[in-house]
Amino acid sequence: MAVDDRVEELRRRKEATKVGGGAERIEQQHAKGKLTARERVDLLLDPGTFVETDMFVEHRASDFGMDKRRIAGDGVVTGYGAIDGRTVFVFSQDFTVFGGSLGETHANKIVKIMDMAMKVGAPVIGLNDSGGARIQEGVISLGGYAEIFFRNVLASGVVPQISAILGPCAGGAVYSPAMTDFTIMAKNSSYMFITGPEVIKTVTGEDVTFEQLGGAMTHNEKSGVAHFAADDEKGALRLIRKLLSYIPSNNVEDPPILMSEDPSDRRDPELAAVVPRDSDKPYDMRDVITRVVDRGSWLEVQEHWAQNMVVGFARLAGRPVGVVGNQPKVLAGTLDINSSTKGARFVRFCDCFNIPLLTFVDVPGFLPGTAQEYGGIIRNGAKLLFAFSEATVPKVTVITRKAYGGAYDVMCSKHIRGDMNFAWPSAELAVMGPEGAVQIIFRKEIDAAADPKAREAELVREYREKFANPYIAARMGYLDDIIEPPETRPRVVNAFAMLRSKRETRPPKKHGNIPL
Repeated sequence: MAVDDRVEELRRRKEATKVGGGAERIEQQHAKGKLTARERVDLLLDPGTFVETDMFVEHRASDFGMDKRRIAGDGVVTGYGAIDGRTVFVFSQDFTVFGGSLGETHANKIVKIMDMAMKVGAPVIGLNDSGGARIQEGVISLGGYAEIFFRNVLASGVVPQISAILGPCAGGAVYSPAMTDFTIMAKNSSYMFITGPEVIKTVTGEDVTFEQLGGAMTHNEKSGVAHFAADDEKGALRLIRKLLSYIPSNNVEDPPILMSEDPSDRRDPELAAVVPRDSDKPYDMRDVITRVVDRGSWLEVQEHWAQNMVVGFARLAGRPVGVVGNQPKVLAGTLDINSSTKGARFVRFCDCFNIPLLTFVDVPGFLPGTAQEYGGIIRNGAKLLFAFSEATVPKVTVITRKAYGGAYDVMCSKHIRGDMNFAWPSAELAVMGPEGAVQIIFRKEIDAAADPKAREAELVREYREKFANPYIAARMGYLDDIIEPPETRPRVVNAFAMLRSKRETRPPKKHGNIPL
């Protein structure tokens, strides 16, 4: 049976769109160790699920010879498909077409899928590989960026937004990933910055490479702009799939539940030895976290930045939780500007998407120093306090050792509406450490003593016996129970099961004014 010539034309046109900027430019993309826009989409989504939209769209510019250079798709592949059977929307910028630059119709394609994602309640995934604004279209391209930015804000807290940086992302283009929930960068092939090395050299005289200025590890270690650094593009795409396994499709759904073979009542005897008897000795809070949560379920977020705070996703009895913990290995687990911001951002994400919060506390206070004070530790520390107070998801807190001063309050204490607050016998809840407290309370007595050092040591010992324990707080009802370390997992699993039907509201308002 003969095929209608109109159908033949349709097939021919569809095939033509699949080669983007042509075979030569595809080879150039591969030579850089990069995948094409369509190869990325195929690797990201479940096989055979991608449905492309707007494949015939072309730009409408005519200046600078653009009327003679029209390529169907206009430098971005858009559509929807599935990840683990769940609907997601995706755009993938095509560097082989005008360097992936964003013009009017390129932006319109992205905007269309963002609007549809919000209508149906599905995540938006952006695969960024673009030279930036299309200069030939002038202010129209800037308007396109702003339309995307506005939708990033509308979608925030409604559907998850994930950005993968798989090539250049510069100038105004960086603000869209910055407003999404998670940013993943591929090492050695992606970079982000507001102004490039050449402009910086001209303006400030600084010599800096693309990698030093905006590479994956720069933004994972120094700026905190990125949340993950994958070894390559394929790793970045696998990471997106894994990340989504902890997150619901929208703000009215619950997170996805997986079967867990790890018994809910599993006790871990090794937890009894994790916290050193010497309260000044460090240990790795991850050793606590990974022994409490379902085996193999821990996914750390922003692992390389603000390492005195640990945040990430895990599962308890197959159900996702967001985990926040002080890290005694780094800066003794003190809260500083960066760790407070890191924790606040993560807590707010979990609260947006109905992910319960499990907090592990070992915090001696806020990091002292002029750099912290001048940098605004008061304002930044308040972000974490604000985020925990604002959150209405189930919140369970476990104090493993130190909980001193205002930092005790900030780390999801009972007073800012922690639902279930536990402490280990090694917990120390006090205004400050014994040495500092004794110096303030007994300064005159110590100075007047025949042996000031011996008297100070004696007073420190007395103070430690009285306050460096969890029993006064328990007596006041600030703790719901003091538990043995090995029973942490069953107690936490039980608490979250009880809290599953929790309903809590805050006063009606347009929105709070978090101390930015």
